[in-house]
Amino acid sequence: MKQVIVITGASSGFGWMSAIALARAGHAVYAGMRETDGRNAPAVQRLQQLASGEGLDLRAIEMDIARQSSVDAAIETILAIQGRLDVVVHNAGHMAYGPAEAFTPEQFAALYDTNVLGTQRVNRAVLPHLRSRGRGLLLWVSSSSTRGGTPPYLAPYFAAKAGMDALAVSYAGELARWGIESSIVVPGAFTQGTHHFAHAGQPSDAAVATAYAEGPTADLADVALRGLAALEPADADPQAVAAAIVAVVDAPHGRRPFRVHVDPAQDGAEVVNGVADRVRAELLRRIGLGDLLHPRVEA
Repeated sequence: MKQVIVITGASSGFGWMSAIALARAGHAVYAGMRETDGRNAPAVQRLQQLASGEGLDLRAIEMDIARQSSVDAAIETILAIQGRLDVVVHNAGHMAYGPAEAFTPEQFAALYDTNVLGTQRVNRAVLPHLRSRGRGLLLWVSSSSTRGGTPPYLAPYFAAKAGMDALAVSYAGELARWGIESSIVVPGAFTQGTHHFAHAGQPSDAAVATAYAEGPTADLADVALRGLAALEPADADPQAVAAAIVAVVDAPHGRRPFRVHVDPAQDGAEVVNGVADRVRAELLRRIGLGDLLHPRVEA
């Protein structure tokens, strides 16, 4: 069944790959990105050429998740054209790399705004429509860093993604009786094939960063990055994340998995999440809210 889908942060990385994969799977896809007339104009053009060449129902849409007005305008445009929206893919995110102490509180706040508050802005724009329909899917792109091994120098990113993951879990229960389904896709640390590390933010406090670079922690960055790269199998392909997203979207409503891991390095997140998700399910059943584990499905 063809579904109308919006993806945030779709100018590159998992968002870009997923937008194309979902369109090729037969869906109507809106690739949300900011500055469509500016720095992302080349991405918009590539998307248009691809859609035209392959006959895909795929286009970019201006959506700056840091501004509620931009998010509202994008969702209103989609609803005006399509008459409905079926799936929201919360993909937008940003990484920062460096010693935690060297990042200012304002930098932490900016990471949190992108990775967490942006999803809230989108939800506030789209959920009234999904609740009125009594159907829909929120698909959250999390990270194995929220529960798996945590190499150094990624603290602001880890903290922000953990916040997003926790928000996704809470929303799942609150939306179940509205017929809205939630799935969390958990990618591992893909060091090749995306621009996550290349585009990572740097700490503002150069003096503190230098102290770490010249002190007993001087080798942490090199060892951590080499170690992560060594753990990644030679055939690791970030397209697997896009494929997992397509599989979730294409699964029958009410039977989609709550969490899917795509982690070639196997950093342990699947084990820890398995325990945490089981504990959540057990507690909801114990307090009489077991029905929140699955969306209400109309007969």
